[in-house]
Amino acid sequence: MPLIPATPPGLPVTPALPATPPLIAAAGDPAQLRFLEFFVARIRNPHTRRAYGRAAEDFLTWCSGIGLTAIGQVQPLHVAAWVELQGRHFAAPTVKQRLAGLKHLFDWLVTGQILPANPAASVRGPVYRVKRGKTPVLEAAEARRILEAIDVSTPIGLRDRALIGLMVYSFARIGAALAMRVEDVYVQNRRLWVRLHEKGGKRHDMPCHHNLDAWLHDYMEGCALAGDRRSALFRTIARGTGRLSDRAMQQADAYAMIRRRAAAAGIETPIGNHSFRATGITAYLKNGGTLEKAATMANHASTRTTQLYDRRPDEVTLDEVERIFV
Repeated sequence: MPLIPATPPGLPVTPALPATPPLIAAAGDPAQLRFLEFFVARIRNPHTRRAYGRAAEDFLTWCSGIGLTAIGQVQPLHVAAWVELQGRHFAAPTVKQRLAGLKHLFDWLVTGQILPANPAASVRGPVYRVKRGKTPVLEAAEARRILEAIDVSTPIGLRDRALIGLMVYSFARIGAALAMRVEDVYVQNRRLWVRLHEKGGKRHDMPCHHNLDAWLHDYMEGCALAGDRRSALFRTIARGTGRLSDRAMQQADAYAMIRRRAAAAGIETPIGNHSFRATGITAYLKNGGTLEKAATMANHASTRTTQLYDRRPDEVTLDEVERIFV
């Protein structure tokens, strides 16, 4: 039986698609096409597509390994046993995400009349409750130290200061920051604004702090970006030239840059891409900002999410620990 190709003829190449598992291939062309459509038509976020693809491929390969020969043979017991095995190797949030991917996939197969029922629907994932986020957060003085240590006499220095400043002062997610085009920096009411394209296709506009206003202006003027408004705002550096390339930075590029800048400033905290977002939110709340306004600025649907970035309680805990005189 011929397999459905990873990309049907006439369609653009779609990245991060899983290989067709044997159980899906054995179910015939309609099942293979429906499986492919789930990742192409149902999921727009490439990171979600990649994560769900790994989960589906892993689960269905595991099913073949235990002797199942048809997708219709998958039962809730099989899904539950696989989830239990996942818990031995992955943290609870990852297991819950993988189970969610299976539930969505099987729902899609049910509505496509490939399966009569969803075998994952009744399976519960591990319990996981979070009251404090795990993202490493810097003190305001540490963030300033990183920014002040950047040599802004070069295009890469201007870029790095502008990107870090954007995350601190606009609470931007790294994905939204790197997705920006030059035209997403604009003037309104005599003030520079930024337009962030957040998860779920949401557009989020924020006025710039005066520091960010100056740093974005210096970056765009120093690197002559204003002429091509449709191009990526934050770009990689062309090898051996010290100048910006035409390729947009990826999250891995930003992570490497952040770790490099932190090390140069003598910061030992193992920060990552979201650390400056959390640092900005905490600094805002420390200086009298409200949780509700912080949620709006961070484009959070709920203040409970914003609270995960609020590290003010850490200071109370440290103060109380120091009261233990032994």
